[in-house]
Amino acid sequence: MKTPNNNDDIDVETGKSGKDIEKAMRSRRILTVRNPALLSGLAYCFSSCSMILVNKYVLSSYDFNAGISLMLYQNFVSVVIVSILSFLGIITTEPLTWRLIKVWLPVNFIFVGMLVTSMFSLKYINVAMVTVLKNVTNVMTAVGEMYLFNKHHDNRVWAALFLMIISAISGGITDLSFHAIGYTWQFINCFLTASYSLTLRRVMDTAKQVTKSGDLNEFSMVMLNNTLSLPLGIFLIFVFNEVDYLSQTPLLRMPTFWLVMTFSGFLGLAISFTSMWFLHQTGATTYSLVGSLNKIPLSVAGILLFKVPTSLENSASIFFGLLAGVLFARAKMR
Repeated sequence: MKTPNNNDDIDVETGKSGKDIEKAMRSRRILTVRNPALLSGLAYCFSSCSMILVNKYVLSSYDFNAGISLMLYQNFVSVVIVSILSFLGIITTEPLTWRLIKVWLPVNFIFVGMLVTSMFSLKYINVAMVTVLKNVTNVMTAVGEMYLFNKHHDNRVWAALFLMIISAISGGITDLSFHAIGYTWQFINCFLTASYSLTLRRVMDTAKQVTKSGDLNEFSMVMLNNTLSLPLGIFLIFVFNEVDYLSQTPLLRMPTFWLVMTFSGFLGLAISFTSMWFLHQTGATTYSLVGSLNKIPLSVAGILLFKVPTSLENSASIFFGLLAGVLFARAKMR
């Protein structure tokens, strides 16, 4: 038994038929569902690309030889912003108790090491090669998952990982601006990034048990990581003797330099917020694929903006590595 269809009735106030109203309502639903996903995706791509390019600009174009200090200032900016947002009640964060700090401290050491080595490598290596070499992190993470969590990957994943290794090797061989120190820091960064990813999974479960709410959201993790990184960052500044450099460099007397530094701090926080927003609006598969595709315009922008000397062989290796990253993301979806 079918119910009568009244879609053809005319609405007296609007002068539209039932079908027109239904179409309008459907279009509004599309706007409310699709636009946030598109907007969050664009915001995530913009912030993640801009962060690497701005850091490269500070370290290379300004020739700023204090990567740890840059990291420290960026994290300080993040702590200030998150604290203000939490105070205004816009976001919620977990209070930093001593029990939570003790649980989180080991993973924070890895987090700081990951950021510092990223700064060191970015100073010597062009952006395109950094994005390709970061694929080695996926290889280390996959191996770590296999041994630590007994997680098995199918042949498509291992094929993509093999392509990543080949592209990293061929890219290094054909890199006209090859720098051994930069490559060394980047491989250390890959190891620390993979370690951070693998360790975070275990630490988060333990950390949730010692929080008051029994949960640990993204904002709390940003606050926790960045706050704990401040004293460690200050210690590393003295260890690497950046204090003498900071006291002599004329860059700290330039307002434009401080503006760029502060902007980089905002971008660092924006990556955390936009990634969480994008992941919430779409899903892990779309997030992973867009993250891989996002490396393509980033690499092109890095070569063009910083006028990186390149060859056909090196460009092919970079493209090959970026393609391997996309194939890896697709393989992980299956």
